[in-house]
Amino acid sequence: MKREYFLISLFFLITAVVFYLFFKIMAPFLVPLCWAAVLVVVFYPLQMRFAVHIRNRSVLALLMCAIIVVLIIGPLAYLFVAVVNQAAGAVAKVNELYESGELNQLLALDFPLAQAVKAKLAEHYDITPTNLDQIVRDAIGKVSGVLLDQTTWLISNATKAVFYFGLMVFAMFYFFRHGEFIVQKARRLLPLDPDQVETAFAQLRDVTQATMYGGVAVALMQGLLGGVLFAIVGISSPMFWGAVMAFLSLLPFVGAFIVYVPAGIVLMLTGSMVQGIVVIAVGIGIISQIDNFVRPLLISGRTSMHPLLLFFAILGGITLFGLLGLVVGPIVAACFVILLKIFELRLHQEPSPTAEPEL
Repeated sequence: MKREYFLISLFFLITAVVFYLFFKIMAPFLVPLCWAAVLVVVFYPLQMRFAVHIRNRSVLALLMCAIIVVLIIGPLAYLFVAVVNQAAGAVAKVNELYESGELNQLLALDFPLAQAVKAKLAEHYDITPTNLDQIVRDAIGKVSGVLLDQTTWLISNATKAVFYFGLMVFAMFYFFRHGEFIVQKARRLLPLDPDQVETAFAQLRDVTQATMYGGVAVALMQGLLGGVLFAIVGISSPMFWGAVMAFLSLLPFVGAFIVYVPAGIVLMLTGSMVQGIVVIAVGIGIISQIDNFVRPLLISGRTSMHPLLLFFAILGGITLFGLLGLVVGPIVAACFVILLKIFELRLHQEPSPTAEPEL
């Protein structure tokens, strides 16, 4: 028995070492591999539709990769370049207004309400024009520095970005081609009943698709409407601000209001009262309501996670994995919930007498 225990312990030790080394080998490539897996899961329904007419797996996989590159990666790359250009243009415009003195006129706030507010603030804080000029100059310098740093980072890491992009497309091809085989192998390795395995994989698929479909669709709609609204009222760099609103819309309990509410207030304080009211009214009445009405229709209750858990899962995922955490965070949280449910069923064969809280 002692020899048997020794051999079992040695086997698990060797297995742990091999798994650790394998993880260290694959760790540098986890981001492109994860994005490839996420995109394959999201586009799996479309692949099944094409599979009826295209029997060759390699041709089908190439077609799916081409669709993803053309319909998603290409526009995103164009949008990124456009946003960078818009941001640089906005900074240049503010700098031009500052140098010409027009910015000081905009910040003068000569109408009675603003003067009353400034008088109250002056009793407690020093808000002299010199300090205001210095604040504006510092802000312009900091924003310009950030843009320069990001541009430098992009140029210096362009080779790495292209390499990772190629790895992602390469991985997507084989995931599309052999995805069903990989999933079947993963199912056989799980020490669970077939029904539990099917439930776990179905929930993971639903979480991934619901997060991508619902979150991205709502963010794009809010960003598009926000950019169009800013363009109509004459706010500079509408594409940049629309992209910012789209990104903020991906974060739970944050949203596009962080951009359009201050923009509306600034318009009102600078004399454009009607435009400011329109921005805030349209933002609250239409842009923010998209999240309340469209997201439930897109997600349709496909993920049963509580909103509080989803909130911290996304924030923690972004902290740990960056932008990839928007998807990986909910997936890890879903795995945690699934394991808890399985553990509960192993302890108590009967279903829980406590009703699930309403979402």
